[in-house]
Amino acid sequence: MDTRVVARIAGLVPPGPVVELGAGDGALTRQLAVRSGAVTAVELDPARVARLRRAFGDRVDVVHADMLRFRLDAAHPGSYQVASNVPFGITTPLLRHLLGHRAWTSAVLLLQWEVARKRAAVGGTTLLTASWWPWYEFALAGRVPSAAFRPRPSVDGGILVLRRRETPLVAPAERAAYQRLVREAFGGDRLLPAVRRSLPQVKGWLGEQGLDAGVRPRDLSAHQWADLYATCSAGR
Repeated sequence: MDTRVVARIAGLVPPGPVVELGAGDGALTRQLAVRSGAVTAVELDPARVARLRRAFGDRVDVVHADMLRFRLDAAHPGSYQVASNVPFGITTPLLRHLLGHRAWTSAVLLLQWEVARKRAAVGGTTLLTASWWPWYEFALAGRVPSAAFRPRPSVDGGILVLRRRETPLVAPAERAAYQRLVREAFGGDRLLPAVRRSLPQVKGWLGEQGLDAGVRPRDLSAHQWADLYATCSAGR
């Protein structure tokens, strides 16, 4: 990968302990290792693991593991950051795995461009993003041309930055109930007919928000989702 892109990704990772998922040949690992803070590099290919251990010695804790199975919260006793050049074919499974862990505070991920845009809610949100918005911010940090990759893929990449909210918009204990509402809402093209269990509350809420009755779930912001959940919960 282009060294400028690697430096850009590393520069977006805040100081402190960091877990790199899918270290590969160590291009990003090398940039992370010169910072302050412990680095844990996770790699599945045993040959690459051996090369990484020879190259970095005790400067980096190189772990032979599948990034989709690695227990992130066991890597560091406190909070940590995450960085990854994510293989395009496992983007959604990796995001679900990552969002299921509690101790990391930010994640800088290189994804397929269109996927990064969707997760950052550019042009409308998705079920996955809306499901986790009360607890995480999703931001697009730039496009990476396909020519920057080796080997070169058929599509561009995009840098997605996730940050854990200091103050959640919905209490963590209510996550399951909130996510049920989001799944129900995304079950239809329009919000109003899809949320069948709370139609009276939703109708009133749309009026208060100045939203049209034909609004789509993809058009709501993070704060609107949290407010809609609070309204529906209060009416049950």
